[in-house]
Amino acid sequence: MNQASVEDQVESFLAKYLPEIASQLRDARQHLRSLFPRGHELVFDNYNALVFAISPTDRSTDAFVSVAGYPKWVTLFFSHGVDLDDPQQLLEGTGSRVRSIRLKSAGDLLQPAVQALIGQAAAAASDELQGAPALSTTVKMVSAKQRPRVPAKSPPPAKRPRHG
Repeated sequence: MNQASVEDQVESFLAKYLPEIASQLRDARQHLRSLFPRGHELVFDNYNALVFAISPTDRSTDAFVSVAGYPKWVTLFFSHGVDLDDPQQLLEGTGSRVRSIRLKSAGDLLQPAVQALIGQAAAAASDELQGAPALSTTVKMVSAKQRPRVPAKSPPPAKRPRHG
């Protein structure tokens, strides 16, 4: 599949979201792409979220950082976040490897502390990234069954019976 049709497919994934979440996810994706001109951007339109991962290879197990879109927010994930030095204590999570930061806006990626975490995450893959081809995008997975990409509407408040 050529890159133009991959981008069309990515846009169809983003179109499932509310405009503000789609825009934030698009901006976060673009920021990561600008930081890593070499390597592979791996796209997963999975059951829970739309994920854009950066990897020095086309193997998902080598991805070190990603952004994921959920119905109400966008999250930055670090595959080996447990190993990162996080003096600002921005990282959330209690798993054995992955840590994350819920983004309030794509601009959060520009914060020096977040940039430092991204730099640390990339350091382990720096040699492989330098030898990698120009950044290319590959759709790795599209889940047939997916959670809705927009928040569920709240039911209207129950009407109170009128007495009188």
